[in-house]
Amino acid sequence: MDWPALWLSLQLSGLTVLLLLPAALFTARALAYRRFRGKSLIEALLAVPLVLPPTVVGYYLLVGLGGQSPLGRWVEQVSGHTLVFHFSGLLMASVIVNIPFAVQPMQRAFEAIPHEVRDAAACCGMSYWRTLWSVELPLAWPGVLTALVLTFSHTLGEFGVVLMVGGSIPGETKTIAIAIYDRVQAFDFAAAGQMSLLLLLFSVTVLALASGLGRRIGRRHGAPER
Repeated sequence: MDWPALWLSLQLSGLTVLLLLPAALFTARALAYRRFRGKSLIEALLAVPLVLPPTVVGYYLLVGLGGQSPLGRWVEQVSGHTLVFHFSGLLMASVIVNIPFAVQPMQRAFEAIPHEVRDAAACCGMSYWRTLWSVELPLAWPGVLTALVLTFSHTLGEFGVVLMVGGSIPGETKTIAIAIYDRVQAFDFAAAGQMSLLLLLFSVTVLALASGLGRRIGRRHGAPER
């Protein structure tokens, strides 16, 4: 078992969730409630990582974050290191590639909230923030939880983008998915199977817990059970 690679993957997944979910929440809410020109184009752009091969997404991120790009040159001048083949660049790429996994479940959850509920909150004089925290989020919580689980799990198992942007630098960019690939390349199938089984058990456990918690929250707030 490559414990440093597993720990790095958990760090990457946790930080991706912390950075992405707050912004994704307000983006999802805006897309759910507002009607404006170009909305379909924005939704399509946000969903691009779902349909493009990971190597294609990784290539464009490699070009966009590399030392020849304006962003890459600026970061190198400020910090002294490049974004590519560094944990910071890997984190930025992870946030970008996980946008649809965070936005879409929350957008659908906000869209499912009846307009009458928000209208009633406005008639009661509730502010924007109070309506969000006291009315909308409790009703949309299953979608928020789904976004959290999908983002964390997808980051934990991401391979193509990680390989393109981060490579396989131990302690810096070598995640558990890359470690499994390296073990297979070395014909160490026992170690690869052990790490794969751990990821499988972790994923099934997290999904089961999230599903149970989502049903419990839905019953608490009167949502119909499916």
